[in-house]
Amino acid sequence: MEKHLAKRSNKAWLVAAGVLAGLVLIAAVVYIWDVATNQGKVPRATSVGGVDISNMERTAAVDKLATELGGVENKPVTVRSGDLSTELLPADSGLVLNFQAAVDAIDDASYNPFTRLYSFFEAPQEIPVTVDVDQAALNSSLQHVREGLSTAPTDGNLELNNGELKVTAPILGQTVDEQNLQEKVAADWLDPAGVTVDPVEVEPAINDVAIEAMRTGEAAKALDNPLTIHGKNDVTGVLNKPEISQFVSIEAKDGKLGLVVDRERARELFTERMNGADVPGVNAKVSFAGDSKSVTPSKDGEVIDWDKTLHELDKRVRGDDRTWDADYRPDPAEFTTEDAEKSTFDQTIGEFSTGGFSGPSGENIRLVAEKVNGAVVNPGETFSLNGFTGPRGTAQGYVESGIIIDGHAGNAVGGGISQFATTLYNASYFAGMQDVTHTPHSYYISRYPAGREATVYEGAIDLQFKNTSNYPVRIETSFGGGNITVRFKGVKTVEVESINNGRWANTEPKVMSVTKDCSPSSGAPGFTTSDTRIIRDLSGREISRETNTTVYDPQPIVRCG
Repeated sequence: MEKHLAKRSNKAWLVAAGVLAGLVLIAAVVYIWDVATNQGKVPRATSVGGVDISNMERTAAVDKLATELGGVENKPVTVRSGDLSTELLPADSGLVLNFQAAVDAIDDASYNPFTRLYSFFEAPQEIPVTVDVDQAALNSSLQHVREGLSTAPTDGNLELNNGELKVTAPILGQTVDEQNLQEKVAADWLDPAGVTVDPVEVEPAINDVAIEAMRTGEAAKALDNPLTIHGKNDVTGVLNKPEISQFVSIEAKDGKLGLVVDRERARELFTERMNGADVPGVNAKVSFAGDSKSVTPSKDGEVIDWDKTLHELDKRVRGDDRTWDADYRPDPAEFTTEDAEKSTFDQTIGEFSTGGFSGPSGENIRLVAEKVNGAVVNPGETFSLNGFTGPRGTAQGYVESGIIIDGHAGNAVGGGISQFATTLYNASYFAGMQDVTHTPHSYYISRYPAGREATVYEGAIDLQFKNTSNYPVRIETSFGGGNITVRFKGVKTVEVESINNGRWANTEPKVMSVTKDCSPSSGAPGFTTSDTRIIRDLSGREISRETNTTVYDPQPIVRCG
């Protein structure tokens, strides 16, 4: 029994061994057949750029890749970063697919039987397409791509307006990292979905931090408290937030915010608020009572020295020391008591005469001449005929006389005084006085020099001139013999020449009918003229040249009835 069982066991083992040997032989045959039939081909489970080339002859694999993937270099590739996108064309970017190199780089199938067996069941292994890269062309293309994916940041700002600070928020910019862009394009440019690159934020130079630093720092300090200057005569100038913001501004420069202080504007604002803080020098005055000369003494004064007073204004605006005393400088009188006492009136520096006036007009001219006779115009003073004489009515002895009203003759109290004004104007003209204001007649009067005459009207039209010399001038008048003469007496320092430049642009008179208080007139044409005054010093050197143009209206032809 035991022998029988042993025989059966040996027989089973032999059968099993035979089966195993058969299987090994079959596997060996299959292995040898697989190696023999696929030798040199692309291994199983291999794809390139998504194209399955498993078990293909390598030449055929190259052809298949060229057929299915060829031309992709000429299709635009979208590159995105954040909300921005742009495109690149691979062919123009130095990117060319090399199918032969891709296939050549694939290793032959392994001789390991287990690896070969596993290849029947595994998913295809993706092999990247070999890309030939022209690095210079790629760098140039990626530079354009980077520009398309970048936006410049916008600086913020801080403005000071009417004592308030106004913030303009900064805006972030965007760019992409060069190395990351190159890696992403190289890896994903064949992906139909395109290339995505992470954006990199770009901070503006003037960002929230810079704005907040200025807002809570220098700008806040500038508005923190008023700026106050104490002057003389108990005068104080105070500038509060609205005024401070008129001369303090915030400037963006070189990527930074800075406080700018306009010292001249600050001076203007303080000056407006410190009226009376100056004690200016007062010139001496010469006056006459008949032939008796008297002198009002000069006084030296003091005025604010604004350069010194505002020297540290920048520091005060930014700091806590915001109240201080004004610095003063002397303001001596320009025409001193000594100058006045030494003054002489021996020389005639300007003179003019006119005549041809009627009886009533002559009376008015005599009265105003007597009033003005002996008047002194001290250095720097402006003489006003209306201001000096005051009212010129019947209470002052003036009478009714002929005047021109609306281009024709009429009568009024004080008529004829314009002739004195013309005489006075010409005397001041030849004395070298500065013309402050004068008004020519509306039409030409033949007894006056064309373009060199003046009219006055109480309360409306004045004659004014200024003594710009260093010497006082005394006005003397002489009336009689049908003439009025005005002389300016003092120290002669200039010679004056008058040049009339002719007449042009003639205008013909119109005819007008008058039924009441009519004085007929044949009329006269109007014209334009000009006069040039040349002032020279006593050596003949020209000091100034000034031309005044006068337009005269035509005097109408007046018919009565």
